[in-house]
Amino acid sequence: MMLLPNRALLAIAAVVDVAIHARPQPVAAKALAARHQLPPRHLETLLQALVRANILKGVRGPRGGYELARERRRISAGDIVRAAFEAGDENNEGGSRLIEAVITPLVCEAGAGFLAALDRIDVDELCARAQAGAVFGKLDIKSDFTI
Repeated sequence: MMLLPNRALLAIAAVVDVAIHARPQPVAAKALAARHQLPPRHLETLLQALVRANILKGVRGPRGGYELARERRRISAGDIVRAAFEAGDENNEGGSRLIEAVITPLVCEAGAGFLAALDRIDVDELCARAQAGAVFGKLDIKSDFTI
């Protein structure tokens, strides 16, 4: 059973992709979308949410795009998922007393445990797994981070 919506999975994939491909220049949204077989506009609101959450940094200009705003090891999967949820258009309208009083608190408690587990997984580990599995083919990229 998948516990995360596609939007959150896509956010994690986008951050790992940027972490792997952003050196020596930022990753263009168009290139990112092409690698994940999405229309370029599909990612824009998600990428902007990741910028607002200080996970990605937007670089303007003809060679602009996105790069990490922090070191790989300082960004957790939980951080990314929280940013993706904040960017979502969740509509919690309704008047069910059962949902409000019983189900929502229990689901939120379970969700907190799930996010705590995701907080133990950092982008550096995800990048290492992606590179070990040759997800993007054989890459000769030195992974460093400078500010």
